[in-house]
Amino acid sequence: MTRPTPSSALSRDYYRRGPDYRFGDDVSFADIRDQFGLAGVRLGRWVNKQEQQLAANLVFDAMADLAYILNVPPVVIGLRGKLHLAFGTEGSRHSQAHYEPAAHTLALAKNAGAGALAHEYWHAFDHHIATKAFIPPTKASAFASNLWLLQQPMQPHPLNQRLSELFNAVFAPDHDDHGDFVERALALDDQLGRRYFSLPTELMARAFEACIQAHPQVRNHYLVNGTQAGKLAGAGAYPSSAHRQQIQCRLHDYFSPLGKALYSQ
Repeated sequence: MTRPTPSSALSRDYYRRGPDYRFGDDVSFADIRDQFGLAGVRLGRWVNKQEQQLAANLVFDAMADLAYILNVPPVVIGLRGKLHLAFGTEGSRHSQAHYEPAAHTLALAKNAGAGALAHEYWHAFDHHIATKAFIPPTKASAFASNLWLLQQPMQPHPLNQRLSELFNAVFAPDHDDHGDFVERALALDDQLGRRYFSLPTELMARAFEACIQAHPQVRNHYLVNGTQAGKLAGAGAYPSSAHRQQIQCRLHDYFSPLGKALYSQ
């Protein structure tokens, strides 16, 4: 699960507008682990102390912004203590952000991971929720978006009904018609010569990150960037404005009660 991102040196200069969660203080990756309920954090051996500090502040703000936008308590981001975070652990200078299902790890590259956190977080969530939302037997490697399109039966629960409505808003906004978003993804795959953009997991991840970037109060280019301008946006890889607003409503209807339900347990 990899989102193409431009390679760029780790920098302080990622545009951000939002609440000051740190009150100007520096944080550590241990703070990130504890604040967001992560299972653990792994740092690459070539990430020096200055880079660690800069990255910790950027990742903390990005995860806090994500929790704020989704209207969930910060600890919910850690997916019940199952999600691991790796930073700068890849050997290639141009390696990109990705999610590793087998290890339940969201990996951010030191030089090329900026702007991809929201996209990869959806992959992590999509994987995590599959065995929770669908009736067993469900493979540990399964993703909820795939299972939904395969019409696998879901566990009867109001939250799962809302998750189904979210998937429906992305994949079939016109009920029987899968809509322009899917059609454009299929056309991009024709140009690419292989199936990628039209994969259910990738359609959902792009829809999710587009909604995160479109939040009216919070902007964080380390969390997400490129869904409104750039090569992929110009090629139609993201939902239209009207479609995105439809998805945003379903996203809010799902995550807000989910956060309350998980935090109360």
